[in-house]
Amino acid sequence: MRLLDCTFRDGGYYNSWDFSTDLIHQYLEAMYSAGVDVVELGFRTLKNNGFQGPCAFTTDEFIRSLTIPDGLKIGVMVNGNELVGGMPQQEALARLFPDAAADSPVDLVRIACHVYEFEQALPAVTWLKERGYQVGFNLMQVADRTEDEVKALARLASAYPMDALYFADSMGSMNPGQVAQIIHWFRSEWTGAMGIHTHDNLGLALSNTLRALDEGVTWVDSTVTGMGRGPGNARTEELAIEIAARSGKSANMVPLMVLLREHFKPMQAHYGWGSNPYYYLAGKYGIHPTYIQEMLGDSRYSEEDVLAVIEHLRVEGGKKFNLNTLDAARHFYRGEPKGRWTPKERFARREVLLLGTGPGVARHRSALERYIRDKKPLVLALNTQSAIDAELIDLRVACHPVRLLADCEAHTRLPQPLITPYSMLPPDVRDSLGNKEVLDFGLKVQADSFVFKDKHCTSPTSLVVGYALAVATSGNASRILMAGFDGYSADDPRSREMHQLLEQYQDSEGALPIKSITPTRYGVQSESVYAL
Repeated sequence: MRLLDCTFRDGGYYNSWDFSTDLIHQYLEAMYSAGVDVVELGFRTLKNNGFQGPCAFTTDEFIRSLTIPDGLKIGVMVNGNELVGGMPQQEALARLFPDAAADSPVDLVRIACHVYEFEQALPAVTWLKERGYQVGFNLMQVADRTEDEVKALARLASAYPMDALYFADSMGSMNPGQVAQIIHWFRSEWTGAMGIHTHDNLGLALSNTLRALDEGVTWVDSTVTGMGRGPGNARTEELAIEIAARSGKSANMVPLMVLLREHFKPMQAHYGWGSNPYYYLAGKYGIHPTYIQEMLGDSRYSEEDVLAVIEHLRVEGGKKFNLNTLDAARHFYRGEPKGRWTPKERFARREVLLLGTGPGVARHRSALERYIRDKKPLVLALNTQSAIDAELIDLRVACHPVRLLADCEAHTRLPQPLITPYSMLPPDVRDSLGNKEVLDFGLKVQADSFVFKDKHCTSPTSLVVGYALAVATSGNASRILMAGFDGYSADDPRSREMHQLLEQYQDSEGALPIKSITPTRYGVQSESVYAL
């Protein structure tokens, strides 16, 4: 049995792989004392986008700067997508591993890849073995593959001299019986050592790992406190105890327990990895846990929002995560925009009062209601904003499918017509609106761009504020007054996003004059509703 701890590789998603040298040294001693065989100190990559700490690159130079206990093996992981589809594979490998194993502190290289990358990435095994490295392959997302597909993968692997063929329960959706089934399928074509990497969505990471050991798997992964994306992994502090019991070897757990108390429990409290009902649902429905992690870290998402995204991804499929396209779950406005309603019917030459969701609307309700009754602007409320008399609101506007799913029941009860890109919404969102009166105005989301057309618009974001501004502008309104756009604290990421959006709007061709009449932190001209 080989116990491999990959805390600094898997856990680095939380702190950009920026672990201190003191922490790494304490960790190395704790791993050695607990009987861990291999520590995967991080990734080895050629990519350099934004600041990342040393465990994102895990260079030989960095590893040599560490004091490593005798007998503790060192591993690094390479993402398979760096070995396929870009520069020639051997050139990439030569840049990643300029030295042979005899001259490098790295003992084990693992390559993580999706099923569709596997065949192209496999020749890297031969290249690395010829240079003296141990080589493992981690196949991701095999839980939903058929028996024939798994056996075909095993046959491909059998032609190469790898030291361990791993499979990962990437979505945390497997149970022990399914683990055993996958192993049996692999075993029909693969006779070498096998490994497993489990995720804890369903609370089964340890159980699945132990079942894999029962089925003859000899390489198992874990992380300290389960530190890893989303619900995390099997916990080293538990698996080390189980491995010691099975092997009959003693393990000194004291240094690891000290490490937990001094470093990892505080980090866990800060970053929040570990299973919860959202991760449980993601595991149950085969949804990539990073969708959940990203939403839980974004204060714009309420409980209803998160559950709505999960429900959508359950139907549409959410197995592949791309950090740049969480919007795949947030919006659907990537194609050519289309709509059926022109806002000129309601907005032409009208002053528009745009009601945001900030507390300024409720705080200055009486003054706002007086202004509406006296001046009779067209009142456009974002989403379900209801802090003033409902009779004074003319229209509502919403475009974020997740928000719509969360608010559908409220929208069906509210009396105002709803402006939304109805014909571009997915069927489940359209169905959720029932017989609601809808004004269908199309939307295309394109970075750094505002375009105003008769029946559709382009906005740099799916934020409803941008859509509302574009609706009023396409409708030839005379000007836009804003209320309830109080703003966020300076360190809130939503503040920067809104500042940028409003600047882009004001700089765009055809933009209307905008003015806030309740307190705002944003860079727009302001007047007081009490003086209007």
